[in-house]
Amino acid sequence: MMALPRLRSKRVVAQRSAAELDAMAAAGAVVAAALAAVRAAAVAGVSTLDLDEVAESVIRDAGATPSFLGYHGFPASICSSVNDRVVHGIPSATEILAAGDLVSIDCGAILDGWHGDAAITFGVGPLDPADEALSAATRASMEAGIAAMLPGNRLSDVSHAIESGTRAAEDSHGRKFGIVAGYGGHGIGRQMHMDPFLPNEGAPGRGPLLAVGSVLAIEPMLTLGTTATVVLDDEWTVKTADGSRAAHWEHTVAATEDGPRILTAG
Repeated sequence: MMALPRLRSKRVVAQRSAAELDAMAAAGAVVAAALAAVRAAAVAGVSTLDLDEVAESVIRDAGATPSFLGYHGFPASICSSVNDRVVHGIPSATEILAAGDLVSIDCGAILDGWHGDAAITFGVGPLDPADEALSAATRASMEAGIAAMLPGNRLSDVSHAIESGTRAAEDSHGRKFGIVAGYGGHGIGRQMHMDPFLPNEGAPGRGPLLAVGSVLAIEPMLTLGTTATVVLDDEWTVKTADGSRAAHWEHTVAATEDGPRILTAG
């Protein structure tokens, strides 16, 4: 098959060929398998370090490399963010999961030079209804952003779709959610974090164009309270400034002629 023409202008989100998208989907399938294994292992009494070991084993058994391990000095293969932690939580042998915890796991893998990046949020056993609503709203916001990954849209159309998804979730759940300020999605390919930055809110019709083969990691982060965060002394872990609980969902997604293609679906 002839390679797709690529528009090199910075006004277009970087494009990947069909073969490159397949390679990214292979990396994404490793991430999906690791996340599924972590979720299955996440029971009361297990440490977040145990979960990290599960993820790393799945990634390496697939012939891939953890994206996060050593990234700017990060010491683990997953980010494990529990309860009021938003993102970038460091797994620890002393952090033991308990019933009712709200757990967000972010995971990345490199396979044949291509990156996959995804995140899920789940409960350890049954969750408080507010936490269930928070996770569902965050996932719905991500799905709204995914639906906007269409050739011809602009970057901020995705941002606006995520924000609109959050507001729709507020209506359906009858409560407010905070859209975490200053954090968002990103370009991805042979590097984990690439331009452009993707805000999780904003007006439509702005920024670089999406074209066939453009890829973004779409990752809303919502809270039950504030939009403000603080970084802990470990210089990685981001928590809500008011101690409210947070959720994080993410998929790596390509814009294609047939609509959005989730590359981390497994």
